[in-house]
Amino acid sequence: MSFTRRSFLQSSLALAAIPALTSAMSRPPQQDYSGPWRAVPEILDAIQSPRIPARDFDVRDYGASGDGRADDSGAIAAALAACREAGGGRVVLPPGSYRSGPIHLGSNTELHLREGALLSFIPEPERYLPAVKTRWEGMELMGYSPLIYAHGCDNVALTGRGRIDGGADCDTWWPWKGKNTKCAQSANEEPNQHAARKALFDDAEMGVPVAERVYADGSYLRPPLLQFYECRNVLIEGVTLENSPFWVMHPVLCDGVTVRGVTARSHGPNSDGCDPESCRNVLIEDCLFDNGDDCIAIKSGRNADGRRLARPSENIVIRNCRMRDGHGGLVLGSEISGGVRNVFLENCVMSSPNLERGLRIKTNAMRGGEIHNIHVRNIRIGQVKDVIVINFFYEEGDSGRFDPQVYDIFVDNLHCEQAERAFHIRGFARAPIRGLHITRSRIRSAATLGIIEEVIGLTASGVTINGEEFRPG
Repeated sequence: MSFTRRSFLQSSLALAAIPALTSAMSRPPQQDYSGPWRAVPEILDAIQSPRIPARDFDVRDYGASGDGRADDSGAIAAALAACREAGGGRVVLPPGSYRSGPIHLGSNTELHLREGALLSFIPEPERYLPAVKTRWEGMELMGYSPLIYAHGCDNVALTGRGRIDGGADCDTWWPWKGKNTKCAQSANEEPNQHAARKALFDDAEMGVPVAERVYADGSYLRPPLLQFYECRNVLIEGVTLENSPFWVMHPVLCDGVTVRGVTARSHGPNSDGCDPESCRNVLIEDCLFDNGDDCIAIKSGRNADGRRLARPSENIVIRNCRMRDGHGGLVLGSEISGGVRNVFLENCVMSSPNLERGLRIKTNAMRGGEIHNIHVRNIRIGQVKDVIVINFFYEEGDSGRFDPQVYDIFVDNLHCEQAERAFHIRGFARAPIRGLHITRSRIRSAATLGIIEEVIGLTASGVTINGEEFRPG
């Protein structure tokens, strides 16, 4: 079977008007939230919007110029300090161009960028010191400060119609990856992250206390653009986020997270769009992802560190999003040792010649993880390489003693126009995938069916591939 690659015009999906910060979570009345989907309204009801005091702190009142040349770090910090002293409020960036170092938010605080505001982070790594508690590829450490950071906060938000530029490019931050074809780097070129990455993995496996895992200056472990760590009642709404050093949005160990109407556009190495890690009660809706790595990747820690914290990502609703470039549209893993459960993805559109996978679960026998109750429906995929991937042989593969437990995966009403492979599904013989159910779905053109190995309980009803009924067996 063969086909000629052709262009596909992705169907448009207009972003819904972004509601005010205080508005209630909306549920489309036409949706059927019965059966297992009845959990969705319960999850949304458990998510609280941040309660932000109704007072504004305009950064211009604290000396910000917004002329695109001055360093406005001090003025932004002064506005945040005044906000904190007053008990919280909204720190506002009016239209203009602001340059800054790292921004640390406190409780009851909203950073708001009005339309026409550009916040550019100064790409000088020494500014992102001293080290803070963070998580990097699923392991806790003391590392470079994320560009926008909050730790242990209640009621924290980043909102507005403005744009945030992380300042990463082929001259700063991205080359630390080492081998990066986008920037034509050599795997052995210095400086890069390889030595520190391995040392951090060893520290985590040996149980070295987090306070002693100091990997900042000289370690070359890039920070994310946005990280809220151990926070409650988090909102990220409306902003455009570009050119991140590492992952774009990275909520960690948070309870109650809303990501709404955000554009995440970053094509550097490891430029995941949104990676909720060990988070509970999460809503991601009406967003556009156009990334150099996964669009959305749900995580829960890596290897010994993930098992030490034992915090799954759970109760996650993703709806009305668009995915363009990326390694995967919706991905679970690969840092998934704490497990993932109760994920609901619906009404999303994915398409790009550079989109590698539509739905993907990636793990191995070192990371393990219990992954179950994953529900996907009403998905439109234009052009993609692989439609559905569940792979236990990612990276280290079958070289550990922590077998993944993957079961109860449901896919309904998925329509794909063009793919290279329909499936890449590989469990372990001793730990097979248990229960992959696909209904009312169509892959119009696929070059090959792909691989299906070590699956118990694979069912298909009303599924066609290349116009023919798909019958597992």
